[in-house]
Amino acid sequence: MPSNSKNLWLLTEERPKVKVIEKIIQKFSDDKKCKCVFSDRGIKIVPIVQNGRFTFTYKVLGIECGEIKQIFIKTVSGKSSFVDFLLFYQDDQPDYSSTPIYAIEETKTDDTESRNTGIYQRSSKFVFVEFYYPDAKKIMLYNIRIAQNDEPSDTNIFGTRMLLTLGVEIIGKKLDPKVMTPFKNLDELIAFKRSMRRPPAGNTPILIDKEGNKITVSGRLYKAGNIGHDPNIGALSAIASCIRKWDNKTPIEITSHGLKQKHIHSENKFIQIANKLGVTLKGLTLPASRLQDNYWHYAESQEKVASIFVHLIVENFTNGRSIYENHGGSERGYFINKSGDLITIPKYKEDERVSYKAGNKNAIIYIPDLILFDVDRNQIINIEGKTYANRANGIEELKNYVYIEERYIVPSYKPSKIVRTVVLSGSDATKIENDGVGFILNSEGQIIISDSTPEIIKEAVGKLSVP
Repeated sequence: MPSNSKNLWLLTEERPKVKVIEKIIQKFSDDKKCKCVFSDRGIKIVPIVQNGRFTFTYKVLGIECGEIKQIFIKTVSGKSSFVDFLLFYQDDQPDYSSTPIYAIEETKTDDTESRNTGIYQRSSKFVFVEFYYPDAKKIMLYNIRIAQNDEPSDTNIFGTRMLLTLGVEIIGKKLDPKVMTPFKNLDELIAFKRSMRRPPAGNTPILIDKEGNKITVSGRLYKAGNIGHDPNIGALSAIASCIRKWDNKTPIEITSHGLKQKHIHSENKFIQIANKLGVTLKGLTLPASRLQDNYWHYAESQEKVASIFVHLIVENFTNGRSIYENHGGSERGYFINKSGDLITIPKYKEDERVSYKAGNKNAIIYIPDLILFDVDRNQIINIEGKTYANRANGIEELKNYVYIEERYIVPSYKPSKIVRTVVLSGSDATKIENDGVGFILNSEGQIIISDSTPEIIKEAVGKLSVP
């Protein structure tokens, strides 16, 4: 191993996926012009356990590279608009003074599922991370598991070209080099946006204009009593950031935003971006705001910490597998039926769209944070992840899974048994005392199970070892 080799540290809010890790390491290998060998048996992501306690660090096994000593993964949480992964190349565990080499946003969404979610909604993350780590390479990583549309929509082209203009590299998706190019200047950006099809009547189009001594951008930001229109937040942030690449002085004003002064708060991510880029909202006064000192912090007690831990040990140490995941509000996954088909579960029950839009919570399809299929026992494990302090809420939420079980799980898997359980993160608890709780990962890394713990989780815990 070369004397200048270092460790790779991947900090993430997400459940690390093998295919995504492979793409990230391959990207590192390509950039460093070093050869990485991936094991024929596949790579594994395993927890590091010392003296029977989880160290809140995972290790990646099955990759050999002369420039890399070891690959570690740690769970973090962002203060605001956090990208999915930060990659550091250094010996010691990163701290707030460390600088990442990559800032990576992962998405499974393209035009096939949404015209704007995949491309617009994530744009603000790249704008935001630039304020903290201007020297980090920014990467949009598509982890697409279903066929792409043959022809991208104008929305996708516009969003992709803005990302390229902002220096974002796109991997994991086919791009037409004749179409997907950075915008050369503001006039080209304005012309392309004006050439796009307008939204249906009643919707506010995003339009860019030069008006005297200012640049105006129309776009609705109001939603449910706040600045909450995420796709437009992303689109307007990216447009403003592109403009600032060519013009640092001309005022930028957002019009047709639908906001009132009472909706404006200094901690909102769009207000923070607007302050940094010199953007105003027509008719409103923006409060002064400052960014948090640190872009991220280590997360050892968030609700997703335990559910991600259970997910990884079950898939690495048993024959069980995940058939759905949505850890702690991360991007919703697909439901994988027994035939291996990927199914997008809607937000509302069949024939309940109108009722759902009217606010009827009974129309919502409630989905666990994690659904495991215990192959050997032919059992389904529906898991709700919570912090220890919110354990009562988790136990109550277990009652909501009747619809998804009857509509999706039972018809496909025909399990001999369905188990519902809560897994908890945090606290100094040393034993399980609540019915409905099957697993605790406490703040000291102690792994706590009981007689009520699902068998497949017991099996996985029993096979844990120091890698």
